[in-house]
Order: sequence, then C-alpha cells, then structure tokens
Amino acid sequence: MSFGKMNGFAEIIRTERIKDSEEFTHSEDVVLANIRVYREGRHGSRRWANLAVFSEATDLFRFRTIPGVTVTTDCFILCDGDRFDITSVEDVKGKGMYTEVLAKRVMPSG
Repeated sequence: MSFGKMNGFAEIIRTERIKDSEEFTHSEDVVLANIRVYREGRHGSRRWANLAVFSEATDLFRFRTIPGVTVTTDCFILCDGDRFDITSVEDVKGKGMYTEVLAKRVMPSG
C-alpha cells in the first residue's frame, strides 16, 4: 500500500467520560489521530462477497499503523463528514505496518 492509494483523510476518535469540577460526568470525543486512509465502499468484489456473510460493515479502511495508538472496536472513524463505528480491526499480514478496519456507517437520527 502506497501513499498514492491512501488519498483520503480521517480521524480516529474515542468517546471518553469526563468529570468536571463539580463532579458531573459527560461524554466527550477525543481525537486519537489524524490519518491518511484508503477507503473502499461495499461493492460486489470477491473480498466483499466473502465478508458479506459475517459482517454488517459498509466500508473498509486501511492505514499505516500508528505507534503508541491502539485502535479498537470502542473507537470510531470520521471520514468525509460521515461517522463509522468500527466493527473489526486487523493487522494486515501480521507485520505491524498497516491496519485494516471494517466499519459501519452511522446514519444521523432525525
């Protein structure tokens, strides 16, 4: 995977519970990283055909592994104004260079 294919930009975000000075808690989104990504929407390719049975994912993201940042299913991705809940995270070929994420687009309510 080269930077040429990683032509999109995204943010990896985690929602954390924050306690204020009066001991009230509220949720706040914390940006873990701003990254370049390769994004592939769900379509009729062989790869998506194999994943279709097991996954409700709408998009696949690939990006360089970020040292010191652990991406989990508790995180979500913001890309092109859309929010994606992460359904699975995988180390591509087990080499620690690239991370592949399957995510489901969250439709705004209302």
